Amino acid sequence: MSATEVRSETAIETPRARGVDMKFEIVVIPVSDVDRAKEFYGSLGWRLDADFPAGDDFRVIQFTPPGSGCSVIFGKNVTAAAPGSAQGLYLIVSDIEAARKELLGRGVKVSEVFHGAAGVYAGPDEPYLFGRLRVSGPDPEHGSYRSFASFSDPDGNGWLFQEVTARLPGRVDADDTTFTSSTELASALQRAAAAHGEHEKRIGKHDADWAAWYAEYIVRDQAGKELPS
Repeated sequence: MSATEVRSETAIETPRARGVDMKFEIVVIPVSDVDRAKEFYGSLGWRLDADFPAGDDFRVIQFTPPGSGCSVIFGKNVTAAAPGSAQGLYLIVSDIEAARKELLGRGVKVSEVFHGAAGVYAGPDEPYLFGRLRVSGPDPEHGSYRSFASFSDPDGNGWLFQEVTARLPGRVDADDTTFTSSTELASALQRAAAAHGEHEKRIGKHDADWAAWYAEYIVRDQAGKELPS
């Protein structure tokens, strides 16, 4: 499936009318050793929100990744799922090399950055969003949504970094531009700066209204709309 096909399908499937807000906030992670899992997720630099025990039969722990609106919980008697059975848990990052480097610096084993083989969705590798064939290195065209890296917790629950630098149409409310971290905002500003440099070359002079141009570019970039020229 090409990026063009993905965009086309997204446009068709995107609801036109907004209903009641439904904020997805919790993912349950099945673990065998609660204290070991707590130590691991704490070592990632994630925020510990709660550790609530209730006697010997119940305990729930909640962590939130930096900049995330969704948290994970695990504990004792919080899920019947088998430890390690949670797979394909995606962490969206604006700079996959920086995200990978940070976890490596924290002593976490992370795969090399990889991308999929265009149009190939079967292969010998561990499955992920784009199939079962992992090609070493980032996406050659550095396309948004196309570069990945994976890691696992001590039970084998599987996580993937996915690099997203520009959202597909409909993935972000066009009237709501937000950034979850200074790194994400800096990345958006860098893209706007590069595009604005080309814009000034085209008009042949300094753009005194550069701030408004930047703002329009960033809003359109995040909403997946046509970018200003």
